[in-house]
Amino acid sequence: MRARLILAAAALATLPLPALAVMSDDDAPPKPTPTSTTCEDGKVWDEASQTCVDAKSDLFDDDTLYRAARELAHAGRYEAAILVASAMADSSGDRALTVLGFAHRKAGRVDLGMDLYARALAQNPDNLLVRAYRGMAYVEMAELALARAELAEIEARGGAGTWPALALAQAIRTGVGIAY
Repeated sequence: MRARLILAAAALATLPLPALAVMSDDDAPPKPTPTSTTCEDGKVWDEASQTCVDAKSDLFDDDTLYRAARELAHAGRYEAAILVASAMADSSGDRALTVLGFAHRKAGRVDLGMDLYARALAQNPDNLLVRAYRGMAYVEMAELALARAELAEIEARGGAGTWPALALAQAIRTGVGIAY
């Protein structure tokens, strides 16, 4: 069965990547907002006041902070993403660990990022986004067999056609981590 999943993943990796259609806002590459274009590190855009507010403020729930941290990380503002993700009430939950892992890895702290990914997966093996990020890290490390195994896990866990699967397949096919 596992061999079949790996073969299916390899076949998917050879297909042209369609537009990055996604099934969830939590998986889609975030779009820039004033959080990533205007706010200083440690601050998040508050729609109600139309200002940047400290991420530790009680104005923000974990969903808002998670989306802001991912947006900042995808914008290349890794230290800002770490500050915002660390402000989450559940800063040791799998979603926070996912974005913290991504931000640390992209900031050059690859071992720490990979450790955070492993901790996230220990909590939630069905976290498809962390599997995609870890698979992209494997691509960047030229560990394509491990990247393909992550893609197979994404597919086996119901992630076919999602952004995590499509983005990782593209990274495997091109040999480079996905550009955000």
